[in-house]
Amino acid sequence: MLSLTFRRAAAPLLAALVLLTGLLLTAAAPKPRPTLYLIGDSTVKNGQGRGDGGLWGWGNYLPAAFDTTRLRIENDARGGTSTRTFRSQGLWEKVRVKIRPGDFVMMQFGHNDSSPLTDSTRARGTIKNNSDESQEVFNYLTKQKEVVHSYGWYLRQFVAEANAQGATVIICSPIPRNDWRDGKVKRNPTDYGQWAAEAARQSGATYIDLNQRIADRYDRAGEAAVRSTYFNATDHTHTIEAGAKLNAEAVAEGVRQAKGLALRKYLK
Repeated sequence: MLSLTFRRAAAPLLAALVLLTGLLLTAAAPKPRPTLYLIGDSTVKNGQGRGDGGLWGWGNYLPAAFDTTRLRIENDARGGTSTRTFRSQGLWEKVRVKIRPGDFVMMQFGHNDSSPLTDSTRARGTIKNNSDESQEVFNYLTKQKEVVHSYGWYLRQFVAEANAQGATVIICSPIPRNDWRDGKVKRNPTDYGQWAAEAARQSGATYIDLNQRIADRYDRAGEAAVRSTYFNATDHTHTIEAGAKLNAEAVAEGVRQAKGLALRKYLK
């Protein structure tokens, strides 16, 4: 009888000890690092991200600007994609399902969005604006009809869906190509830069005018130095290692100067 009485009296105490132990273990467990997901085209990640052909995307060098003991960076960009095909090929969905509250998504598209809406090789073009306009086309690759939207519409969809997962989103305008006119590198303030800025403003995303930032650096260096230092002789879009590092520095600078962006606290 005494033993039974003791067990009954001890049961609540044992339960309390088990609960307390669980709480202490939970409190002691390290919190998982938030993740910064990069999405975009080959200027963010060229090929397999191993310097294929001597060309590199800036996503390879962005981790150098951050404390990666506190922030994880995953480069999910894919060469040849546009905002449209990054979604239609299922690449975005693979990223979206991994996003957790407190994560970040940074995107840079545009170099391939200017392609035709329909052709037999890529089928990756988007409508050239930030409207809600759409157009039904026949996709010769999938052999099906497809509704194509604007560049800005696809950006806004990425933002909305990432926000729904609890992520903070940053939209970057496309990096400038190695194209010059009258001693100045060509910029895109009236097309993809403008549409990216509009989409960011409408969706509440942070906007980094990467095109302008890098173009200003190129102008200061001069055409001859840019051509010989940041690009090779055969490619005017994709940078070599030095160019990718320069571009990553410009991204980090944009993050540092963005007001109210929580990602800033992970910079070195």
